[in-house]
This record gives sequence, structure tokens and C-alpha cells, in this order.
Amino acid sequence: MEFHSDTYKTLSKPSEEILFKEKKSKFFGYAFPISSEDDVKPILEDIKKKHHTAGHVCYAWQLGVENPSYRANDDGEPNNSAGPPIYGQIQSFEVTNVLVAVARIYGGTKLGVGGLISAYKTSAQLALENATIVEMIVQEHFLVSFEYADMDKVMRIIKQEQLNIVNQKMALNCQLEISVRKNDAQKIKAILNELHTITFKSINS
Repeated sequence: MEFHSDTYKTLSKPSEEILFKEKKSKFFGYAFPISSEDDVKPILEDIKKKHHTAGHVCYAWQLGVENPSYRANDDGEPNNSAGPPIYGQIQSFEVTNVLVAVARIYGGTKLGVGGLISAYKTSAQLALENATIVEMIVQEHFLVSFEYADMDKVMRIIKQEQLNIVNQKMALNCQLEISVRKNDAQKIKAILNELHTITFKSINS
């Protein structure tokens, strides 16, 4: 698949807790921005501490833009009755780098698989509706190396093309890490190639 869009949607900050009730069961929904899978476990542990009487803390997350990875977890609820409906809402809202979790406190009446699917889906939907969704631009990073004498040329390009300097090391030999909007990356590579006295390479930020 060719990658045309270089923007994606994610959350600017964690959502406020929402509460959805169904037949006396309480469903507490949350949505969080995450940057790696390592962020997931501490967040879930915090939710479990907060709702220590919850029988289940079900969740789904998605990370990445071009080839996203995801996971959906039912946490002991009947198979596919919790995690996948939550993940379905992440897809529906078209967000990534996000974790949505729902803690359920049982109210004494069984909901059945259909009832659970509906309740977890609604709780995830409310959590995401309650979150601040922002559009972000996919950036590609380059490490540009050059001699001090070429500083003016390089800085002129950075200014003209409105590139962001992420890191810089200025000495006899200079290094700049710059970030470029993904859709502009080929154009910037071509411009940098014109300067024969500098070298550059793509790096993963």
C-alpha cells in the first residue's frame, strides 16, 4: 500500500473517567495517549488500584501509523465480548497511539455476551468522545553532517523549507538532526543531494 497521508489522529491528553451503567453493572471508561507498548501495563495497574473491586479491566490499544500494531484483551470476560468491541471504537474514531480501557464492576445481573459487547463498545465510545483528539503530522528525521564552512548553505535551506532542528552539534564538523514532514521528505533529499560537501542519512527518531 502506498502511503499518501502523512497525518494521523491521536489524543492530546488522557480523557476524564466516564461511567456507563447497565443492569447495575458499572463500566468505567478511559482513553490515554501512549507512545509505546511499555506505557500500557502501568496505566492498567493504576486503573486496577483505583477500582480494586472491578472483576475485569478490559482494554485495547493501537500503535503506529503506516503498519499499526494493536492488541485487544477480554481480561476474563467471554471471548471477544470486551477487547474487540473496544478496539472497534479505536478504529471507528480513526485514532492511533492510544489505549482505551474499561473497568467493570459487576452488579449482580448477567448481561450475556450481546449485552457485554454493547456495554464495552458504548463505554469505549464515550471515553473517546470525552477525549481531546488532535491531528499530528508524520515526521521523517535526517542526520545532516557538514563542515563549519557550509553552515550558511545548510541553514538557508532549513529556513527556506521551514524545517525543524531536533538536535544540533556545532564544532569543526557539524551535525544537525532535522525533522521533515513525510510527504516533503523526497523533495528535501533532492535539495540536500545538490550540496556535494554535506552528507545526510535517514534515521528513526
